[in-house]
Amino acid sequence: MKIRTRSLLAIALTINALIGISQAQSLYFPPKIGTTWQTTAPTNLGICPERVDSLYHFLAARKTKSFILLQDGRIVLEKYFGTYTQDSAWYWASAGKSLTAFLVGQAQEEGLLKISDPTAKYLGAGWTSATPAQEAAITVRHQLSMATGLNDGLPDDNCTTPACLQYLAAPGTRWAYHNAPYHLLHDVIENASGLTINQFTQSRVLSKVGMKGLWFDHIQYGRARDMARYGLLIQAKGVWAGDTLLHNAAYIHDMTHRSQQLNKSYGYLWWLNGQESFMLPGLQLVIPGKLIPNAPDDMFSALGKNDQKIHIVPSKGWVVVRQGEDAGYVGPGGGQVPIAFDNDLWKYLNQLICNAVGTSEAVAGALRIWPNPATEGWSIQADGPVEWVEMYDVRGVLVRSASGSGSEVWVDAAGLPSGVFGIKVRSEGRVFWGKMVKQ
Repeated sequence: MKIRTRSLLAIALTINALIGISQAQSLYFPPKIGTTWQTTAPTNLGICPERVDSLYHFLAARKTKSFILLQDGRIVLEKYFGTYTQDSAWYWASAGKSLTAFLVGQAQEEGLLKISDPTAKYLGAGWTSATPAQEAAITVRHQLSMATGLNDGLPDDNCTTPACLQYLAAPGTRWAYHNAPYHLLHDVIENASGLTINQFTQSRVLSKVGMKGLWFDHIQYGRARDMARYGLLIQAKGVWAGDTLLHNAAYIHDMTHRSQQLNKSYGYLWWLNGQESFMLPGLQLVIPGKLIPNAPDDMFSALGKNDQKIHIVPSKGWVVVRQGEDAGYVGPGGGQVPIAFDNDLWKYLNQLICNAVGTSEAVAGALRIWPNPATEGWSIQADGPVEWVEMYDVRGVLVRSASGSGSEVWVDAAGLPSGVFGIKVRSEGRVFWGKMVKQ
């Protein structure tokens, strides 16, 4: 039974990887050098200009420095506030943890380390003040999932000396947002590779995708477009314009899915939406419900202090970036991972489309879907020829595709479970998004 289960998992991961490659091939990737970046007019996606203005007014009032919205790699919205410009750099804060997770995956793929290994293999015995047996039980995977069991309640959460790394619980039995074990992942990479963390990051990621930036005191600094490029790389499952930076589909899956059962909204240093509960920094409390209720369920995010954000939404083809100062919210997540701002931000993002989806017809620009909800299938119509149709479930997995030449394409609902699906339609060079409901 175990062999069969593993075989099924391998098949599923292979299928997901193939889907990811197919989707990556349909994405646009900006050139590595220069400022050229293709755009998509917001009106082509059914976005109302006045609602964009409302979004920008909200962002400005919340001390935002930059905001970018990508659709399938193309810039839909890009706005800089005050004296901040396209060339200005800012810190990623803890949003940079997501980049570290990708680097660890690359180091493992190169055979430099294994995340199942004890951390002591790379940092040496005595890197904590725990007993040798307690310390030997802590693995690199525990560092990635914030489940080392080390005490996060000491005055300095960033202190990495053995005296500050005290045993509190068996690794894997307690989730806590603890910066010190995370910081030591950089030391793990450096000791395993023989390179500094900046050298490793530059050679494995930055130079490959046209990013600029550097680590300083374990914090990544860069421009808004650098964060957008990284978000696009992860949206494409580690592929950049045909160049695969991380081949291990299983690792990419695990990185952006639940890494343990304690905090169900946490992967490998990525935050997950749409789960049944979540935990937050500084609280040993499981909170029922979604991390960001207003955001799509399939969204996963890199979140940092003072509201640094990279949101990735596979079902929409979106990457959302926000840099800035503290947006001024007081609530869950405190200053480290403030999620209250995210929830309000998604109110504005959800309202961008001029024509909301109705119960009998979905309209996005010139797109019409009928009937909706449906039991047998949907008629997809546009004012011009429909080139192709893609249908995604809430996880962002492609479940239907069709091509056509006329103004109408039929999508069969047979075999699909009841629920909400996203539809992506290309007509006359424009891409429309809609929502379909299977009864």
